[in-house]
Amino acid sequence: MPPINIMIKPASGNCNMRCKYCFYKDEAANREVPSYGMMKPGVLEAVIKRSLSFAEGSCTFAFQGGEPTLAGLDFYRRAVELEQTWNVNRVRIENAIQTNGYLIDEEWAEFFAKNSFLVGISLDGPKEIHDLLRVDAGGNGTFSKVMHAIQLFKKHKVEFNILTVVTAWTCKRVQKILGFFERNDLNFQQYIPCLDPIGEERGQHQHSLTPELYEKFLKDLFDFWYRNAMSGRKGFNRYFDNLLMMLNGQAPEACGMSGICGRQYVVEADGSVYPCDFYALDKWKLGNLVSDTFEEIENKRNELRFIEISRNVHPDCINCKWIRLCRGGCRRDREPFTENIIGKNYFCSSYKNFFEYAYPRLIEVLRKLQNNL
Repeated sequence: MPPINIMIKPASGNCNMRCKYCFYKDEAANREVPSYGMMKPGVLEAVIKRSLSFAEGSCTFAFQGGEPTLAGLDFYRRAVELEQTWNVNRVRIENAIQTNGYLIDEEWAEFFAKNSFLVGISLDGPKEIHDLLRVDAGGNGTFSKVMHAIQLFKKHKVEFNILTVVTAWTCKRVQKILGFFERNDLNFQQYIPCLDPIGEERGQHQHSLTPELYEKFLKDLFDFWYRNAMSGRKGFNRYFDNLLMMLNGQAPEACGMSGICGRQYVVEADGSVYPCDFYALDKWKLGNLVSDTFEEIENKRNELRFIEISRNVHPDCINCKWIRLCRGGCRRDREPFTENIIGKNYFCSSYKNFFEYAYPRLIEVLRKLQNNL
């Protein structure tokens, strides 16, 4: 068995913010049980014990939500203790957490630093952009809370990166956002396209991301990244850096870029397991780590043909010149699909036009890095 990654949702879909584009709130609303509350100590122990008895080489526990810090700091102290107790195969254990930053204080920052947590913190840009859609339960902007958390991470030398959701507003303000990130030395960045609600025609909301807007965003983002890379100031952009890996003959590490769904384990607060964060729905439930073995979970995954379905390629992709870089994109962007026919990526034109625009300069950056120039 290769190294495994266990995504744990200790607070289920519960959150202390009300982001207007939250995909997991919509996803949970489409389940029979929208929220499983807070993960109980016995469930946490069962998940960690079973995962570490199954893992070989390494095991990553990635805590997400909702908002995972709602589980409380003692939950994570206990998790670290359980990891040491049940590491029977002596695998390398890595911990990560994705947070909105709202509850972060000195104690949290000290804990993350001491226990080598990789922290992703959600920030959509400067105050006037971030506060448009990332608000608290009272409808107030959360920018100051996030920036305070980032200051604490820097103070305690926590390893962290920025996660930005790409919306219609983002696409129209790329230079402003990137300038803000650069001034604040936030050079480790990840961008994820905004998702519209399940089953809804895309592009119907003011903040919805359209293919035209996403193409503009990718081009503007790339121009900024390219200039810095060629002047010796290259920052980390997960998408562009994964493209460089692919051009260098390596497999991408970013989910959604390999052209086929990976073997993921998304664990809800009651121990239920799903094959993907975008598919934590009743019809895709694989089992429960409190009661089921990984072998039983894998049998269910195979029975549902979750990975097999994602192998399907849209006819228009087969002879596309960019198939080796695009690979069809994330399955969620290729909905709807039937048993044997999967849809074309919603952002197909965005990627095609972006690759035409950026490919020669991607090769330039790759050669510069290869030659250590």
